[in-house]
Amino acid sequence: MGKLILVTGGARSGKSDYALSRAQAIAGPHFFLATCPVIDPEMEERIARHKADRQNGMWQTIEEELELAETLNSLEPHSVCLVDCLTLWVNNLLYLAEKSKLSFGEDEMQDRCEELIHVAAEYQGTLICVSNEVGLGIVPDNASARLYRDLVGRCNKMLAAAADEVVLVSCGLPLFLKGSEEKG
Repeated sequence: MGKLILVTGGARSGKSDYALSRAQAIAGPHFFLATCPVIDPEMEERIARHKADRQNGMWQTIEEELELAETLNSLEPHSVCLVDCLTLWVNNLLYLAEKSKLSFGEDEMQDRCEELIHVAAEYQGTLICVSNEVGLGIVPDNASARLYRDLVGRCNKMLAAAADEVVLVSCGLPLFLKGSEEKG
């Protein structure tokens, strides 16, 4: 049985930097599971910066926008997997459903999260998931944005309940909501 750590916070709060540092302090092979699609030049530049942050030879990057559980199942035991980020994963799931003219709501999000949680419980390593805290802002003015916010909130709540540790990063500082500050 492995360890599940959820790292959350606002945009540009330092959550990814914290998660990366935390993961690097743990022994074993390191996998970076990137969920971000390249949608424009600015996003391509952000991805390049994130890849440069991991150029120390420690990381194997896996780009997977949708099938997190399946990918996690394929990793070697006693490894560290950093998923950055769940927020984009939810976006990707919604986008695929919309493109395929399918419904994707609370029930479907719950199913996908339960699948990820089940695989995380079986994973023989450390899984660190990064996700934006989206519930602290204003209520979006349209149904699609409210659905997205609600699904990310549902995902975060489910992962937090299952996690061994939950860390909220604010202004670059980790605040431990669940679990302890111990490394590894």
